[in-house]
Amino acid sequence: MSTFLCFLWLTLLLLVTLIFRKKFKTSKLNHPPGPRKLPIIGNLHNLEGLPHKCLQNLSKIYGPVMKLHFGFVPIVIISSKQAAEEVLKTHDLDCCSRPETVATKKISYNFKDIGFAPYGEEWRSLRKLAVMELLNLKKLNSFRYIREEENDLFVKKLSEASVKHFPVNLTKALFTLIASIVCRLAFGQNLHESEFIDEDGMEELASRSEKLQGEFAFSNYFPGGWIVDRITGQSKNLEGLFSELDGFFNQVLDEHLKPGRIVLESPDVVDVMIDMMNKQGEDGHFQLTTDHIKGVISDIFLAGVNTSATTILWAMTELIKNPSVMKKVQEEVRTVLGEKKEKITEQDLNQLSYFKLVIKETFRLHPTAPLLVPRETMSPIKIQGYDILKKNQIMINVYAIARDPKTWENPDEFKPERFADSCIDYRGLNFELLPFGSGRRICPGMTMGIAMVELGLLNLLYFFDWVLPEGTTVKDIDMDEEGALIIGKKVPLELVPTRQH
Repeated sequence: MSTFLCFLWLTLLLLVTLIFRKKFKTSKLNHPPGPRKLPIIGNLHNLEGLPHKCLQNLSKIYGPVMKLHFGFVPIVIISSKQAAEEVLKTHDLDCCSRPETVATKKISYNFKDIGFAPYGEEWRSLRKLAVMELLNLKKLNSFRYIREEENDLFVKKLSEASVKHFPVNLTKALFTLIASIVCRLAFGQNLHESEFIDEDGMEELASRSEKLQGEFAFSNYFPGGWIVDRITGQSKNLEGLFSELDGFFNQVLDEHLKPGRIVLESPDVVDVMIDMMNKQGEDGHFQLTTDHIKGVISDIFLAGVNTSATTILWAMTELIKNPSVMKKVQEEVRTVLGEKKEKITEQDLNQLSYFKLVIKETFRLHPTAPLLVPRETMSPIKIQGYDILKKNQIMINVYAIARDPKTWENPDEFKPERFADSCIDYRGLNFELLPFGSGRRICPGMTMGIAMVELGLLNLLYFFDWVLPEGTTVKDIDMDEEGALIIGKKVPLELVPTRQH
């Protein structure tokens, strides 16, 4: 008995020593500041309203490098351009992985995609394939005719509405425009003629998918949380949504695999990937599968449509709220391009300087993914002198950075002129303006997204004058936001178009 008691005391002493050593070692680290956490829930009680605005307010108290705990998960919030540069440039390789969530794992086909996959050999191979084969400049130019044709059709539909002087729901109209372009260039499907793609159903599916990704799941933050998710129905909702998405993606693949299907001179994204999968040898270190194809389709569908449509919508909202800016940009567009053009081409964009400033200012004030996609550290790093441990999540609050009064004069104003004599751009090299992120995880579809935003907005400004529906004023425009990963305008924007040319 005495031997057993001696063993018990030695074990207890060893445990106390290990705990003390761990605590002493941890206490020597310079952790980022943050609000006091509660047992079990951490700082979840501090989150009120939309995360990017809530975290912006907290950063004003605790600083640009701030640490919170969502349940048992430590998360570091970055809210300054200096700290963002350290994360995205200095330590890019150390923190370019992704945290695993139940929703992203499911919709990415167990991380067989580009957006949510953790950093590793498979992700690098797939990213390289996307950049070199799917989203390169040659491919972008080969799809130019699709973007121009869909915008021509868009203008015709708006012209019909202008004859009747009816208000147009621009939120819905812009989603249809971008979805039409994406369906053709990525899936080879004409949204207006497809037998299995329903325009309203597609919008509803995209909206539900985006919201479910941002919904709180206990399994992401608490050990054994999957039990609660099952009880609350969260798991069932995710399975149901994935089943619908998978059914849609399978129909896209089945259409491409039909015997005798004719591949166009400019093959769509799915055609290119199927061709690569069929030609690959068995000795390659990376084997492309149908799950990889569906993972990439999922990225394009869920991220490619809403982001571009939302950006154009915010641009139009700000222009209506700022009539002097609207007048100035329309004067430039119509003076430079002349008033007799029947169609706008992407070549026309090269001549417009103030118009490009309007796009920049829209990206600054309204980044569609204000917290980007979270990163996860693969090794310990220091940011602004603070110790960030391995397996910590990092969120870059690009919304807060783009409205930082230390960087921007009158940051909440829509003022395109602020970029007139500035070399700041939004393509990932200037850390005060990061709508597409930066570093290894920068949005691979950035160039395609910019092309769709610029051409869509240019057509709206060149061919039409816009006014609010009768009985409403600028003060009635609701600027409230909603969304999860992608933040859009909560209330649809309705405007009355008048055809000018």
